[in-house]
Amino acid sequence: MSSAVVAFILLMIPVVIVLVVLIKSVRIVPQARAAVVERLGRYYRTLVPGLTVVIPFIDKVGRMIDLRVQVVSFPPQPVITEDNLVVNIDTVIYFQVTDPRAASYEVSNYILAIEQLSVTTLRNVIGGMNLEQTLTSRDQINLQLRGQLDDATGQWGVRINRVELKAIDPPGSIKDSMEKQMRAERDRRAAILTAEGVKQSQILTAEGDKQSQILRAEGSREARRLEAEGQARAIDIVFNAIHDGNPDEKLLSYQYLQVLPQIAQGSANKLWIIPSEFTKALEGLSNVFPNIGSKVSPSGSSPATGSASVPTRSVMAPGASGSSRPAASTGSQATEATDETGRNSGEYGAPS
Repeated sequence: MSSAVVAFILLMIPVVIVLVVLIKSVRIVPQARAAVVERLGRYYRTLVPGLTVVIPFIDKVGRMIDLRVQVVSFPPQPVITEDNLVVNIDTVIYFQVTDPRAASYEVSNYILAIEQLSVTTLRNVIGGMNLEQTLTSRDQINLQLRGQLDDATGQWGVRINRVELKAIDPPGSIKDSMEKQMRAERDRRAAILTAEGVKQSQILTAEGDKQSQILRAEGSREARRLEAEGQARAIDIVFNAIHDGNPDEKLLSYQYLQVLPQIAQGSANKLWIIPSEFTKALEGLSNVFPNIGSKVSPSGSSPATGSASVPTRSVMAPGASGSSRPAASTGSQATEATDETGRNSGEYGAPS
């Protein structure tokens, strides 16, 4: 090897050493990252994002630390509740490194430390609650876990931003019991709603029946009132017409005798009583038809005398046509009827 080659090698050695020193002295720190620099084994400073120059072989740059919010999901952990039930709980923790120096020197592995601390804290919190409270108090559990973890990790340069319970899995038998309880509760609510519906339906039906009965009663009352007013008006019109016509006693007696057969109508009439006004009607007719008195009194008395001997009460037998016919009487029978009329008038209280 010639002297020129040796000289070139000797010249290149310092150049290589200078390049190595330059490479070792220049550090580029990415954004949201940080690194700790140790000089001669002691903490010297923390590198910030950007271009930084260090002294090679004297300054030692540690590993890069991520300053962003990190998410760690831990595997399910068995936890015993206050009522001695084992549940598996998955937790998710959101944390952020705020002090790279403390995260590097206060704890060897802050992620493992956070996991173990979250497990122990979760057992302490869940141990004071029963299963029902555990399933319904997630927000309260999250707040307690975050508060206790943040207090413990503050000295490590780590801030706990959020803690969430991802899943709470009770035992299979407890799940079956909860499903049965939920089904029974839903059946109870359905039965209550059905009963309320039936009750409301019955109330509405009763209200409708009540209103309809009230309306029918009011309609019937109004109909009876109108009917009574009509009858009263008809009676008033007839009464006024009779008084305006000024009827005499003969016409009234004739009308009275026409009404008497209607009284005896009906198959149930076996016995009926002739009122005392019947004699007055006969007297009125005897004045119109003098021969009636001679037919009634065979003894030849005057119409007035014959009419006076007519009984005030006699028995009428219903005929085939449904009307009643007064029984014929002789003079002696008329006298007998007169005596019987006196007795019966006192018995029935009929006016003579």
